[in-house]
Amino acid sequence: MPTKTLDFIEPKNKNAKTVDWHISEQTRSLVKYYAEYCEITEDEVVDLFLSRNLVKDENFISWIEKRRNNKRIMKSIGLEL
Repeated sequence: MPTKTLDFIEPKNKNAKTVDWHISEQTRSLVKYYAEYCEITEDEVVDLFLSRNLVKDENFISWIEKRRNNKRIMKSIGLEL
């Protein structure tokens, strides 16, 4: 009988902090319904979407690379030069 490997649970919200941002009512509704659709929290929608997509902006990455403290910035957003 083959043994199954275990799928360990990864912790959510590592070092999560509360922020105070203002967003439009339309964006708020979009996040709310998208979270409902995905069956995750609104916080998770925002966190996952931003962390997965902003790092794909080539102009943003190029801007970071030109900064004096670029290595520290890249490390803080989970990328390496």
